[in-house]
Parts: sequence; C-alpha cells; structure tokens
Amino acid sequence: MTATTSRRWTIAGLLIALFGLPLVVTASRLLADNPKSDGAIVVREVTILALTAFLLWIIVSRERRPLASIQLRFDQLGKTLAWGFGLAVVCFTVLLLCLVGFSALGIRYGEGGTIAPSLTVAFLTVLRAGISEEVFYRGFAIERMQELFGSKWVAAGISLIAFAGFHYRQGLPGIFLAFVIGAVLTAFFLWKRNLLAAIFAHFLVDFVPNILLPLLGAQD
Repeated sequence: MTATTSRRWTIAGLLIALFGLPLVVTASRLLADNPKSDGAIVVREVTILALTAFLLWIIVSRERRPLASIQLRFDQLGKTLAWGFGLAVVCFTVLLLCLVGFSALGIRYGEGGTIAPSLTVAFLTVLRAGISEEVFYRGFAIERMQELFGSKWVAAGISLIAFAGFHYRQGLPGIFLAFVIGAVLTAFFLWKRNLLAAIFAHFLVDFVPNILLPLLGAQD
C-alpha cells in the first residue's frame, strides 16, 4: 500500500473519529420511531461500537500500524487501571465543583434525566461512551492530527471542541461540562499517552452516576 493510500485512509479515519458519533446519533433520532426506547438505543450503541471496530480495522489493516499508534496498549494493566481510577477521581472532583457552581448560579442541569429506560441498556451506553469517545476523540484524533498539523495543541484543541460539541443535546451546561471533563481527559492523554487509562476513567465517570448510584438507591 502506498503512502498516499494510507494517508487517505487516515483522513477517512479522522472523519469517522470527529463526525461519526453525531451522525449516528442524529440518524437514530430521525429514523427511529421512539429514539429513547431501549431498542432504538441498543441499535444506536451497537452501530457506534461497530464504527469503532471499523476505525480500529483501518488502523491495523489499511494504515498498517499497531494499536499502540493511538496509544492503546494492554501491558502493565494494573498500573494503567490505577492511573484510570486516579483520573476518574480528578474528573469527579472537577465535575462536583462545576455542579456546585451551576447551583450557585441557578443553572439547571440533568434533573430527572436518564440515558436509557433500563439499567442494562444504560450500561451498554456508558461502556460504549468510555470506549468509543476515547478512541475517537483522544486516541485517533489527537495522534493523527498531530502528525498532520505538527502540533499536539492544535490537535488537542480541535478534538476537544468536537468532543464538547457532540454533547449539544445536553444544552449549554452539558457542552460546558463535556468541555471541562474532556479537557481533563485530554491533558492526561497528552501527559501519559495512555488511552486505556482514559477509557477506564471515562467509563467510571459515566458508570457511577448512571448505573452504580441508581442500583444502590434501588436497594434502599
């Protein structure tokens, strides 16, 4: 495969990484009879996971690079999970500070909202979010745009704006929170270049409020 062909696949991968998620979500809202039903959400999430797998296939089969080229490694798993847990704690702290600020300013966010009717489907959603959003917006987008533009800051800025913009359905408060938490995840990724730790942290940030706390509440 020529360098030109590989570069074209990289551009295709960047289009998937930056715009694939909002396109799938928009298509689901337009085509599904009830986009908030469990069935529609499952179809949406499985489609996004399939798109993620396709991007990984592009890396390995079309770009002919290892997954380590997007900083996805599975060695030193214990250390990676520890970093991910610590990163999640930082994210929760930042999130709490933002929510306290929202309350002080009288800004409403996320009242009574759920990401899926059932916890099983909600788990699929948070699992997909941790995997796909980090592979797309941190791993692939930052690494490949840094190569294209010669600047990790430009790459990080573009991917962060795209990540925050993807959360437009949550309104301005949701976009702001996504930007802030995304900035923390991006800063960690630029520091440690450890995508798996970022995936684990992102998963925990979504899992605790959307799955763990409702489960604990159900047992009261």
